[in-house]
Order: sequence, then C-alpha cells, then structure tokens
Amino acid sequence: MKNLLQQIIKKAQSNPKRIVFPETYDDRILYACSIIARKKIAMPILLGDEKKILSRMKTLGLSAKGTVIINHIKSEKQKYYAEKFYQIRKHKGMTLGEATKIMLRDEYFGTMMVHLGDADGLIAGAVHTTAETVRPALQIIKTKEKYHRVSGLFIMKLHDEFYLFADCSININPNSEELAQIGIDSMKTAKNFGIKPRVAFLSFSTHGSAKHENIDKVRKAAEIMSKKYPKAIVDGELQVDAAIVPFVAKIKCPQSKLKGRANVLIFPNVEAGNIAYKLVERLAKAQAVGPILQGLRKPVNDLSRGCSVEDIVNVAAITVVEAQNV
Repeated sequence: MKNLLQQIIKKAQSNPKRIVFPETYDDRILYACSIIARKKIAMPILLGDEKKILSRMKTLGLSAKGTVIINHIKSEKQKYYAEKFYQIRKHKGMTLGEATKIMLRDEYFGTMMVHLGDADGLIAGAVHTTAETVRPALQIIKTKEKYHRVSGLFIMKLHDEFYLFADCSININPNSEELAQIGIDSMKTAKNFGIKPRVAFLSFSTHGSAKHENIDKVRKAAEIMSKKYPKAIVDGELQVDAAIVPFVAKIKCPQSKLKGRANVLIFPNVEAGNIAYKLVERLAKAQAVGPILQGLRKPVNDLSRGCSVEDIVNVAAITVVEAQNV
C-alpha cells in the first residue's frame, strides 16, 4: 500500500498504451507528456497544431521524443470520425453537418480515437470541465451495460495510507441500486490496482444509531452489494470514524467486518464525496489523484482543473493500467 502509485507506474511501464491528450495548449499537459514518454509510462498522443506544440515544448525546454502529435483539425480521419459519430447520434436528431462541426473539438476527436481503437485511453480536464470530458465519453464510448452508471473515484494518499473515495464528481444523489453499483465498481478498481478492498458505505449513522430515509438508502446499498458479492468485505451504514478508526469501530460496531479498517469509502451523494475529498486534500495535505471514471467500456479519465504535472503523470499511469484490463 505504501508504494501504490509507484506500483501502478511500474505496471503501466510493463505494457504501455496509447493515451490521447487534448488540451495541449496547457503547459502542464506538455510537461506531463514529456515525462510520460521519457519514463515510458504511456505513448502520449497530443492533439493540436504540430508547429505550435513543438515550438512551445522547445520554449519550455521539453523533449517531444516518444510522443505523437496529430492535428485533429486537419486530420484525414476527420470525415470518417464525423460519419461514425453521426451514425451513433442520428437517432437523437443529429445531422451529419452537426457531427462534422462537433468533431473539430479536441475532446470529441480524441474520444472517437479511443472508441475506434486508434488510442487506448483519453485524459482531459485540465481545462475542460468534468461535464465536457464525460459527455463525449457517454455519447460515444458509453457504459459497460445499458443502465450502468459512470462514477468518479479519487485515490487519496494520506501519509503512508491510500484510500479510494467515490463518487466525488458525477452522480448527484444516487439511489440504493446506483450506490451499490458505485461500490462494486470501486471494489473492482481497487483490485485492478493491487489493493485488497474493504468497502464502507458511509452515512451519519452507524448500524441504526439514527433513523432517516437517507440512512435506509445507504444500508440497502450495502445489502445489495453484499448479496451480489458475498465474499466481499463490505459494511454499511457507517459513520466515517467507525469505518476507518479501529478503536471507534470496537465501540460503535464491534461486529463489523471492517473492524475500522475500510480503504474504499462510498459516499451517500456527490455533495458529501466532493466536500470530503477536497477537505482531506486541502486541510490534511493529502494527495488526491483523479477523478478516475468508472463504468465506461474504455478508459477516459478526468483531471481536476487545479491538477499538477505530477497528478497528470499519475492519472496517465492509472489510465494505462485500466486499458491493460479492457
């Protein structure tokens, strides 16, 4: 656990994948892609004007070795991608002309690359909002099953411990079934990264210490997940101290499977999740990596607009590992 991010990077380096980066007008992306290519974490594909990108990288003292630059505006695949996008969206009333115009946007062109196998994953969000990153993925790549929900997970490094927080960015107020699916996806994400998941569904109550319909929702979600995966280490509803502090768990919930050692924390709604991860990041000085988008057929990951170069490199490694498991 102490070297989780290093382990993820090492796993990515064992089988690098093609990761496409829109937003190449942001220097953080250029810095990160230079590092990613040099360390052979991934094969970065940068979208944009080649002369402008190379000129800016030269000014920044960066090497473009190991990267591929594609001018998505002038690409010979523009027409092909637009036609494919039109076929996907025509039942929604989209015209070929509209599809052609939309495909000029870097996030849509990059997402179509992933969908059609010309890239293995996409990372955006340093400039684009979460909605602008997620919308093309939902429209083009789509979810694993028809009614599957996409959710946003953060890896939180606090001192020498790692926790997974979900959902912190997508589902505003999931119902019990949706919350259970978020828990299941987070469990699988943990396993993909070599973590033995211990899943806690969080609330303001521990095992019936309070009564409210919001608590019932969380308890039911834990029950749904437990029934689907009876061997999983999962419990809820739990207050966060009962979930992660062993001596508190002994007092509040001595029968809990988690014993106060949860490492996958499922929040009852996006409001709680988003506030929690930002508080832990800013006040406890934890490192937040993500959001990692769960539930898509192929990996597309969102960056915080306040992300650092290190964050981008880490998310790239995570995206490669996800692509290795597709």
